[in-house]
Amino acid sequence: MRKSSIVTGAFALIGVFVIAGCSGQPLSTREEGTLGGAGIGAATGAIIGAAVGAPGAGAAIGGAIGGVGGYAVGNAMQNQENQQAQTQSQINSQQQEIEQQRQQIQQLKQQQETE
Repeated sequence: MRKSSIVTGAFALIGVFVIAGCSGQPLSTREEGTLGGAGIGAATGAIIGAAVGAPGAGAAIGGAIGGVGGYAVGNAMQNQENQQAQTQSQINSQQQEIEQQRQQIQQLKQQQETE
């Protein structure tokens, strides 16, 4: 009975990843965290549930808890990525402005030299 519940949990985990892989668009960090947490939680829950005679309930409870935890971690990572992207965009904008100002200074120097 224990082996069959582990196999069932493994197939459930594989199913989660197959469904996620067929969505057509790449997963965000938040989605990856949620799916990973749910999958790991379901597999762990199935193993623990098998030990007490309720692999299905263990997988369901573990999947839910793992999904919530995975979402929290994935959300924090996604927010950090968004912040880094915004900061990099600001840096790029400032670098462009600096380059334009350098070009203007060069033009002014050239004008002064020709006068």
